[in-house]
Amino acid sequence: MLMTLLLAMNPFRRIPGAVKRAHDRGRLVFFAAGAVLALAGGFGQSSAHAFSFSDVAWRAQKMAATPYKAQPSNLPKALRDLSYQQYREIRLKPQYTYWRGAKLPFELGFFHEGSYYDHPVHINEVDDGRVLPIRFNPDMFDYGPNKLDPKQMSKLGFAGFRVHYALNTPKYKDEVLVFLGASYFRAVGKGQVYGLSSRGLAIDTALSSGEEFPRFVDFWIVRPAPGAKELTIYALLDSPSVTGAYRFILRPGTHTEMDVKARIFMRGNVSKLGIAPLTSMYLYGENQPAAVPSIRPEVHDSDGLSIHSGTGEWIWRPLVNPKRLLVSSYALTNPAGFGLMQRDRHFSSYEDLDNRYDLRPSAWVEPRGKWGAGRVELVQIPTPDETNDNIVAYWVPDRSPHPKQPYDFEYRLLWGKDDAERPQTSWVMQTRRAQGTQGKPDGSILFALDFEGPALKKLPADAKVEGSVSADGNGKILEASTQHNDVTGGWRLLLRMRRLDNEKPVELRAYLHSANTTLSETWSYLLPPE
Repeated sequence: MLMTLLLAMNPFRRIPGAVKRAHDRGRLVFFAAGAVLALAGGFGQSSAHAFSFSDVAWRAQKMAATPYKAQPSNLPKALRDLSYQQYREIRLKPQYTYWRGAKLPFELGFFHEGSYYDHPVHINEVDDGRVLPIRFNPDMFDYGPNKLDPKQMSKLGFAGFRVHYALNTPKYKDEVLVFLGASYFRAVGKGQVYGLSSRGLAIDTALSSGEEFPRFVDFWIVRPAPGAKELTIYALLDSPSVTGAYRFILRPGTHTEMDVKARIFMRGNVSKLGIAPLTSMYLYGENQPAAVPSIRPEVHDSDGLSIHSGTGEWIWRPLVNPKRLLVSSYALTNPAGFGLMQRDRHFSSYEDLDNRYDLRPSAWVEPRGKWGAGRVELVQIPTPDETNDNIVAYWVPDRSPHPKQPYDFEYRLLWGKDDAERPQTSWVMQTRRAQGTQGKPDGSILFALDFEGPALKKLPADAKVEGSVSADGNGKILEASTQHNDVTGGWRLLLRMRRLDNEKPVELRAYLHSANTTLSETWSYLLPPE
């Protein structure tokens, strides 16, 4: 079941989930405004037993039994007033890259507090079961041209960290994973640059009451063995409404894998709990051209939401940049997976030598175990430019966790090209939109959907392939036809329709079939109001 909600409000004032980003040729910094944290101390320099997920879960449960304590910012004015460009000038000195001297397969880098990152996180190493705090020292950083007094930095901490691994060549350790800002993190697969992000939890996203941003306040990173192919990271989450213990097992590769295990404890009830949230950006694309002429045909980190239902159906929702907030829900039971994908991998679609949107990863959430009944929710927020993350997708369980009681969930998160997570039949490669007629406009809209995949390639060009199309009560289908695409070996579906009320959205659905055989995933499109 699909439900779409249209809200007319200022999303950047009422919904802090619009995340501001800044690009740096594939290395980017991100933040979420309005979030605060309660600092939680580490476990000390040693432990009587081997450190494990249970230790973090015990700490989260203990914190949930006490009221949340907001921690004020500890930044001196000089650091707080830094612009983004000035903050970028603060860099970790190479000799302080953690584990570099030990010649381990993984290395750690650290971020300085400053600008929007105004709360420290505790970072610890776990070595042979012992917990060893990694201490902040201003001498570890090069402050560049910034006029800063190191004496004011002595009581600060790290804002976050990054993980390096020889992903693309054995001669160089690439940056493959970053934790920075609230509970945000992002990773890349081989040959890619940073794009969309994930986070620990989403709370009350797209509600008029405002969004709450939990924060990872403590990290424990397990020292890897020589030759290790994976890295284990534990994290403690805290916010006014929830605490949580997390374990991330990172395996960099062509598709970088992260196994996520979480146990959360609610301090109280929340209106909406978003599990495995993904955050991305869509400004314009083939289905929604730029508002003004641009040398870049498309600008987006992701071009669609893909869903694999528990019944085996695959759904593809192309993204849009609406004029008003749009919230869509897909009701499911025990989903097989969902993700925000970047299917278009042609450089010519973007023509952007700096940001390389053709190299941005897709992110796929694959639940472990049965998640029960709930919905995949997609939030699309208006944005005037590409510096705002305006797309959010997550899972909302029908049954909310009870306060103070443990709530467990696990999933695998894949970062990379989306070719690993596609239907076995065929899929939508592009959605193009235009006026319904080439002559005098008659108010109709034409969509051209290109499907590709093994189910189509094995068919002869004269096979009888038909499109099954439908619209909700605000749309009228005028024409639908299919033709073989001699260039791709797939099929193109041409769909012409008319909207009845321009002030309301229209839900459209389409898929390919031959006789009683379904040949493609389901194209599920939301045409926003004008």
